[in-house]
Amino acid sequence: MKTLHLLRHAKSDWSGPGVADRDRGLNARGERDAPRMGAALAQQLQPQVIAASPARRAQRTLEGVCAGWPAIANLPHRTEAALYTFSVGDLLAWLEHQADAEESLFLLGHNPGLTDLVNRLAPGPELVNLPTAGYIQLRLPIEHWRELRDCRAEVALQLFPRDLG
Repeated sequence: MKTLHLLRHAKSDWSGPGVADRDRGLNARGERDAPRMGAALAQQLQPQVIAASPARRAQRTLEGVCAGWPAIANLPHRTEAALYTFSVGDLLAWLEHQADAEESLFLLGHNPGLTDLVNRLAPGPELVNLPTAGYIQLRLPIEHWRELRDCRAEVALQLFPRDLG
C-alpha cells in the first residue's frame, strides 16, 4: 500500500504585468492560506518531506506550509523540475520512477495536472477542481510506483482552505 499526498500551490498573484508564469508569487489570500493549510495538515499527518515544483508560487506555498507546520520546516524538502507541469501524463511518469522504498510521497504542484491525477486514479465522483492550497490524500493498493496507472485509489482525506473556517 502506497500513499500519495497532493497539494496545489496557494492562490497566485496575477497583478504584475509581464511576469513569467514560473516567476509569479502568491497574492494576499495565498500568503494567508498556505500557513493555515500547514497548521491544518499538522493536525492530520506525520511530518514528511515534500517534493515541490520550482515555480515561485509553489516554493512560496512550501514556505507558508512550513511556517504553519513547524515540525517539517527543517526537513530536506526537494525541488523537482519535473513537477513544474500541468499534465497528468508528466505527473504519472514522474511518480512511476520513484523508489519503491518510498511508501508515501507528498507533491506540491499545479492544476490541471493535480485535478486530472485525482480523477485518473480515484473512482467515484469527479473532482471538478482541486482549489488553490487544496490537499487530497490518496491510498493506493500497489507495492510498486510503476503500478500506478492501473490502480484504483481511495480518497482518504481531503482538506480545502474553505473547510478551515
